[in-house]
Amino acid sequence: MKQLFCLTLSFGLFLAPSCQEKPGTGEAGQPHNPDSHELIADFENKLGQGLAIKKNGSFSAAVFIKGEIVWSKAFGKADYQKGVDADTSTIYRIGSISKTITAYLMLLMVQRGLIHLDDPVANYLPEIRSLKQNGTDVAGEITFRQLADHTSGLVREPELPYAASGPIETWETKVLQSIPTTTLHPPVGKTYSYSNIGYAILGLAISRAAHKPFIDLVEELIFRPHGMKNSFYIIPRESENRVAMGYSWNSMSSAYESRASKAEFAGRGYKVPNGGVFATANDLARFAISLMADSDGLARNYRDSMQTIQTSENSNTGYGLGLNIMNNKTTGVKVVGHNGLVAGFGSCMLFNPASRIGVVVFRNCDDDPSIEFKAANLLNGLVAASKVTSGKN
Repeated sequence: MKQLFCLTLSFGLFLAPSCQEKPGTGEAGQPHNPDSHELIADFENKLGQGLAIKKNGSFSAAVFIKGEIVWSKAFGKADYQKGVDADTSTIYRIGSISKTITAYLMLLMVQRGLIHLDDPVANYLPEIRSLKQNGTDVAGEITFRQLADHTSGLVREPELPYAASGPIETWETKVLQSIPTTTLHPPVGKTYSYSNIGYAILGLAISRAAHKPFIDLVEELIFRPHGMKNSFYIIPRESENRVAMGYSWNSMSSAYESRASKAEFAGRGYKVPNGGVFATANDLARFAISLMADSDGLARNYRDSMQTIQTSENSNTGYGLGLNIMNNKTTGVKVVGHNGLVAGFGSCMLFNPASRIGVVVFRNCDDDPSIEFKAANLLNGLVAASKVTSGKN
């Protein structure tokens, strides 16, 4: 699964507050200048063209500028079998963007003094010492920070059969069963290595430290305060008809199928803190806005730490705490974000803290990497347009 967004492009981004979810294909405020309006119209046209080519699934997207969702719209079918059109209230899986939410929760716990970033996770989750350590004994040294920036030395996935399947109610058990089957490659804290199981361990350790279930913590401290009324780990019965069906290409049948995504709706095994969130594009935009808002409940220094490269391999591109980061030396634009790819779904969230511009794109089809390029191109243009407007002022 490809996790880093396309760092070969330079992206731009921004900030937005609240925008009511209303049934219908589109909703919008007004972009801040005519150039932005034209750029967004071109983006909308390209999304429509993408559906015409793929002829499957749907897009849902939102653009936010300086604390306002200025445009959001959905295209295509949320469910082909039922003939349901997507609209801005349609709910999608966000995949690995869930990691950003987990990292944010971790920093809330740090802010409250329940943990410290450089505390050993073993203080709260001693089971981590049972990792496969290749004759070493360093698992007890792994810290919250190292899990959050992917420098823990853990491999991407555990070797436990069916670790990524099973009801969501048993995800903690799956994590604990997975730990002894997960390999640790020292040295700890030195090298970036993307780890899904690392983020699952992080979520469970946060829960242990707070003495409260992880899902309850996210709902109480993130979803509710940020007005994310259409974001869930477990879909309520009354919202089930708004969840998009995910489609994957089956080369054997030469057709798009929903079997894989249906199997995951009941749960993805251990993959909850690292990939379990369902949301609308507008809800995720609200969360991204909070990462740049000084009125947010998480102090600015902690939000800045999420958006600062923690990995040491490259000073211009790397991983912060739950976020990918690229500092473009040519344009001077810093791009922050994450993407996600799970059975039947693709997602992308990008923003530029300086201009407070951002974009979210969801797709209920997992073989369309173009969403990242489309989002990046739009953000480049929007940031450039904002600089021109600022210059005129």
